Amino acid sequence: MFQKIVARYSYSVILLKRLVATDFKLRYQGSFLGYLWSLLKPLALFFILYIVFVRFLKVGAGIPNFPVYLLLGIVLWNFFGEITAGSVGSIVAKSDLIRKINFPKYVIVLSGSLSALINLGLNFLVVGFFMFLSGVNISWSILWMPLLVLQLFVFSIAVAFFLSALYVKFRDVTYIWEVITQGAFYATPILYPLSAIPVAAAKILILSPVAQIIQDARYVMITKQTETIATLYGSHWYRLIPISITILTAIFAARYFRKNSKSFAENV
Repeated sequence: MFQKIVARYSYSVILLKRLVATDFKLRYQGSFLGYLWSLLKPLALFFILYIVFVRFLKVGAGIPNFPVYLLLGIVLWNFFGEITAGSVGSIVAKSDLIRKINFPKYVIVLSGSLSALINLGLNFLVVGFFMFLSGVNISWSILWMPLLVLQLFVFSIAVAFFLSALYVKFRDVTYIWEVITQGAFYATPILYPLSAIPVAAAKILILSPVAQIIQDARYVMITKQTETIATLYGSHWYRLIPISITILTAIFAARYFRKNSKSFAENV
């Protein structure tokens, strides 16, 4: 049984490795700083938002180590945005390859997502460096981070599969998703702590998987004064709501992608 599974997916794994390596190289090909842009982009956004919201508007004044708190939120949001926005036209971009070779189409979307995962690992090194400079006390709760990253990766790639398959039929998806992500960025507690908004609104926003993950990540990595779904609702069981949303989104997206992948060669 194990040999059959290996034989079935060995070609997909080989192709996936090639696509990930190619995508990561081409992304920064011809640029002077190359791979450093994967670190500089979130840092540049962080410094701009830090000056505007922390220095001038005094947002997060009561949150310990708020600059690192802000940086972590930006890094996690950028990971979600990189996977989803980068996947929208991924199937269409590989139209020549799809027409010529018969291979599992999910590999195309997965390759871009794994490239984003590599960038996330590099960005976590930057977050860790700033945590060290800020004197953040690291506790054993940080061991929950791999599970939070896994949940974010599953949710992000589920959205990516759905968007990439939908884009094959409807090219307006790119513009619609840009508007949605812009609104979601401000609706997600990235620039501000949840304690800064009414409790009723905070209870609604925290049910989003991305918001739940960002707040939980801040709680286990930066400060225990972070508002989480458990502190807002008074029970850890409410965390099952965003987790259930993640699982249901993944199931729906996988089925939608698999159903429509049969006609990709005809429509791209």
